[in-house]
Amino acid sequence: MKTNTIKYTFSAILFVFLVACSTKKDKFLNRNFQALNTKNNVLYNGDIALQTGIKDLKSGYNDNFWETLPIERMQVSEEDMMPGDSRDPNFEKSEDKAIKAIQKRSMLIGGRERNPQIDEAHLLLGKSRYYDQRFIPALEAFNYILYKYPNSDKIYEAKIWREKTNIRLENDALAINNLNKLLNEIEFKDQIFADAHASLAQAYLNTDDNSKAIKSLKLATEFTKHTEERARYQFILGQLYDTQKLKDSSFAMYQNVIDMKRKSPRRYVIQAHINQAKQFDYKNGDTLAYLEKFKKLIEDRENRPFLDALHHQKALFYDALDKKNDAVSNYNLSLKNRTQDNYLTASNYRNIAEIYFYKAKYQESGKYYDSTLVMLQPRTREFNAIKKKRENLDDVIKYEGIAQKNDSILNILALSESDRISFYEEYIAKIKKEDELKAKKEKEEAKLQERLAVQDEVIAQGSSQSIGAKMQPPGGTSSQFYFYNPASVAQGKLEFVKRWGKRNQNGYWRSSTAQSKNTPIVAEDFDKETNDLAVSDSKDEKENPRYLASFYINQLPKTIKERDSLATERNFAYYQLGIIYKEKFKEYELAANRLEMVLKSKPDERLVLPSMYNLYKIYEIIDKNKAAQMKDKIINQFPDSRYAQILTNSTIGSQTLADDPDVAYAQLFKIYENGDYRAVYFKMDEAIEKFTGEEIIPKLELLKATTNGKLKGLNEYKNGLNYVALNYPNKQEGKESEEFLRLKMPQLENLDFNQDAPSSWKIIFEADDLESKKTKTLPETVAKFIKDRGETKLTSSVDIYTLEQNFLVIHGIRNEEAAVSIVSILKEFKDYKVTEPAIIISNENYKVVQIKKSLKDYLNPNYIPLEKKVFAQPLPKQDVPKPPVPATIKPIQKQNANPGKQPAGKEVPRDVLKSSELLPPTGGTKKG
Repeated sequence: MKTNTIKYTFSAILFVFLVACSTKKDKFLNRNFQALNTKNNVLYNGDIALQTGIKDLKSGYNDNFWETLPIERMQVSEEDMMPGDSRDPNFEKSEDKAIKAIQKRSMLIGGRERNPQIDEAHLLLGKSRYYDQRFIPALEAFNYILYKYPNSDKIYEAKIWREKTNIRLENDALAINNLNKLLNEIEFKDQIFADAHASLAQAYLNTDDNSKAIKSLKLATEFTKHTEERARYQFILGQLYDTQKLKDSSFAMYQNVIDMKRKSPRRYVIQAHINQAKQFDYKNGDTLAYLEKFKKLIEDRENRPFLDALHHQKALFYDALDKKNDAVSNYNLSLKNRTQDNYLTASNYRNIAEIYFYKAKYQESGKYYDSTLVMLQPRTREFNAIKKKRENLDDVIKYEGIAQKNDSILNILALSESDRISFYEEYIAKIKKEDELKAKKEKEEAKLQERLAVQDEVIAQGSSQSIGAKMQPPGGTSSQFYFYNPASVAQGKLEFVKRWGKRNQNGYWRSSTAQSKNTPIVAEDFDKETNDLAVSDSKDEKENPRYLASFYINQLPKTIKERDSLATERNFAYYQLGIIYKEKFKEYELAANRLEMVLKSKPDERLVLPSMYNLYKIYEIIDKNKAAQMKDKIINQFPDSRYAQILTNSTIGSQTLADDPDVAYAQLFKIYENGDYRAVYFKMDEAIEKFTGEEIIPKLELLKATTNGKLKGLNEYKNGLNYVALNYPNKQEGKESEEFLRLKMPQLENLDFNQDAPSSWKIIFEADDLESKKTKTLPETVAKFIKDRGETKLTSSVDIYTLEQNFLVIHGIRNEEAAVSIVSILKEFKDYKVTEPAIIISNENYKVVQIKKSLKDYLNPNYIPLEKKVFAQPLPKQDVPKPPVPATIKPIQKQNANPGKQPAGKEVPRDVLKSSELLPPTGGTKKG
């Protein structure tokens, strides 16, 4: 009977369970069974997975305290995700549980959900997708709750999560509007109220409305129930007050974080201390209290993970007080404590680099700048600035090295012979001491290594003997015999090595050079060996050239030419350093110091005026009185120089140039390309004066130098390039000019006339004024001659020679005899009757004439136009190097450069272009 009762009872329970499992029936039992199973089984496990994932997410997140912290501790990753992938398996599991609850426990009957836990399943689904950074699917889940479950008790929470998702999707304006509506609906000021204000504060931060963000965040801080959130919100409030220059409010908020003590995460407490320290008044503040505070923080064991930040702040304190050695020490301690904050590491390296830079230790500074660049994000503004500074340091390191080296040599050369010897003897004593310390250290290290080796050997022997534990004598009784005790043996070996060193097993053990094993042991042998070693060491010391003053003296320059070369190189290095410090680093004190050293060192004439002018520009910034004195000096001592003209504003020009420097340069360059060098010449001073201080000035100066070379010859071209090289050494134009002067200008200066198998010949007529009656018909006559002869290879052009003089040139003549014949025909035939003197010249010599403006040198004093030319002694043929040419800026559309009027119907012949490779092609030439 009892068995039947149990059977029927079990069957009834099974029947009720099966009935309750149905999600199709809207019964009390079904609803409560499904709700209980959903809450305590599926959603419970899903929530555990979600919380685990959030914990892992926050533990892997590092706050960037260099910027205003975000409200929520979650970093949005830009990693591309494939469909079905998940960043964290916990979020994937949580999402699966939510989906399972929705699919298997939903009781949608008659268009209404009967399971009260399904809205929480959708909320769990949205949260899982949100933390998995799949914001669009998360937004769908939250919107579904708002659409399907408007009366849910989770409706406010769902609205907050929807707006958090909108903020992540950068829909900040929409989120602000919706959250403000929600706050008007919320009746109770609880955690929901705090979460809504926190989300609203983040939206305001994203839109740079910090004042409203502060207001919302203060309310969130007041009503949140979570201490970690309260600490974070107060820290962010401190940062926001900092941005608004409200130092007292900021300090108070940081103090609130500190006062929370262990209720606040330690990272906020430490950073609060650091941010308070950044507000320290270095002039009037209590430095002793400051240092005492940081000493306690550093010594606190609980703060060990934050020693990098604490030492960095302490280093900043010493840096601000100009205690650079203490600052470097603390920066290095900060680097020693490993950190995940790459920017903190970069800041340590950068600040050390700056300190070494101002100490003129440029090699060390460059190394630390290199380390800084490794730790910074590429293509950021700071990265680019430091990279540029590091590149500029290459020149500083180069020229400072030259200056210091040459200065030290010249200073030694200025000493008397006895003083030189004394100087080097002091130096030798110093390096001897260093060598002795080094040798002692190496010897101690060698002894230590030998001792460790012996210990290892003893330990190995002891291990092999430990099988018998302790060796016993034949009688079986205990013995204190020396060699039966491993400890005594080990100690004896150590003492032997300590006294005698390691010895080979062959030969007399006290002497490594002895030949016989049977030599008796006597103390005199050991003493003799020791004395021999001492004598040997003394001998080596005397033979070492580093210990002899003559070794250094013999390396000093002997001739006056070598000494002058050192001084010239040093002066130029100081000049370059002055320009670099002035232009690139804006270090005007350093720049003035280097340029003053140039003027004190009897420099080359070419360095005097540029140094004085740059000093004048520097003094205008740092010392107005010195600037006035330098200005008067330049004007009085060098009244005809360009610098004096600039200072007195004596240049006058028309107002035809464009106001934009690039457009004006394009105008001038277009005129230059068209060959009207005279027009460029007369406008250049106006352009340079008008755009003084603009980036375009180096290009204008180079264009002026090239134009002067075209019109006035090689010497003027050299002076112009020298001006560009000295005044703009760090610009591309200056570097190219300096290289051209150094490598190619000597080749041009060595050019001379030659008659080495000329490729072709030319006939030159001096045509200074083509509008005069005398020469007006000359181009027409030459053109008629060429047409009548039917010579397709003959061409003519009008070439600019100097500022006042032109040439009418006939090109393409095969040989000198043909040129003489053409001149004779032009003079004698009644159709032509050319009376102007003609000059016959080879194509190669015409190049030299145009480059050096040396027509008078080419002509001998007894020159007769119709007779054969008497040439100078020929020199080996040389290739003409090409000079630096101003970079072209694309002309502005519809721009009229007004290149000047030229005779119509002619173009530049090919052989003229070839003959003008020294400077940009000659213009204003026409084909006859």
